[in-house]
Amino acid sequence: MKRVFSGIQPTGHVTLGNYLGAMRRWAEVDQHRADSLFCIVDLHALTVDHDPARVQRLSRQTATLLLAAGLDPGLCTLYVQSHVGEHTRLSYLLECVAGDGEMRRMIQYKEKSARERERGGSVRLSLLTYPVLMAADILAFGTEEVPVGDDQVQHVELARDLAVRFNQRYGHTFVVPKASLPGVAARVMNLQNPTSKMGKTDAGQGVVYLLDEPDVVRKKVLRAVTDSGRDVVYDREGRPGLTNLLEILAACTGGNPESLASVYDSYGSLKKDTAEAVVEVLRPVQARHRELCADPVYVEGVLRDGAEKARELARPRVDTAYRAIGLLPPAAEPSLTAVG
Repeated sequence: MKRVFSGIQPTGHVTLGNYLGAMRRWAEVDQHRADSLFCIVDLHALTVDHDPARVQRLSRQTATLLLAAGLDPGLCTLYVQSHVGEHTRLSYLLECVAGDGEMRRMIQYKEKSARERERGGSVRLSLLTYPVLMAADILAFGTEEVPVGDDQVQHVELARDLAVRFNQRYGHTFVVPKASLPGVAARVMNLQNPTSKMGKTDAGQGVVYLLDEPDVVRKKVLRAVTDSGRDVVYDREGRPGLTNLLEILAACTGGNPESLASVYDSYGSLKKDTAEAVVEVLRPVQARHRELCADPVYVEGVLRDGAEKARELARPRVDTAYRAIGLLPPAAEPSLTAVG
């Protein structure tokens, strides 16, 4: 089967955007069609200021929500990144292949470092190098396909470049992966700022979280920013607010956003139907989440078993990379000879 890898950072509470853009597809499609690994990439959460206790809490919550969304440990591998040492083992090797210039061109680093410079501060070195760790996440497993949102394609391209460069210099070691993009609602936008992605680290009424109560969801959607004019039109550039609502509704109901636009003659009715559709989509996820929270031993077992399987999958390729780049293998343990 094709090998698929994807990850999610525990940097904030999981949002509707995370669910519609990635998690639902992982559960409904990817784990059934491929040998899939899904990872809570907690090491990536350390690239910015953070509360250690919160990272731990969100890592556990994210794992629970992934299971609640439908990931089946009998079909896929679910684990926490820091539990598998091969990620960081490989990351350093890839840093020795990556260039300073290509790291500084990465969007996250450019944007965040510019903001910090304006404030008279600086960013952590890990923010510069974490795309290499992301490449290691992917390449350690012989990943062929990486389901990502369109804002993450640059990171998969870096992984491709590093795989090709390593293979050319040191011999064929890594599979060269490719990105795969979901369809409708690949990038759910903030309800109060529909030109910006709905992110886990955002705050306010523009973000719907997976664990929001139904009345909270309704209130947020009904208060969503729309555009000037009265007609309901699907126009990503000219009507970003309406387009965001139409895409959310389409993703929740299995419809087509352009076709749905012709059904509505008012913003109010579109918002009402979108709110109810979101509530219904989240209802079974929230119910399953409550069940899993009552059985933390099960969740811990899934993560423990997932980490063990991930280590077994990654270690041979990472060991091969260590030999290929010129590192001396550790001496074998001396065998014990039976006496008498």
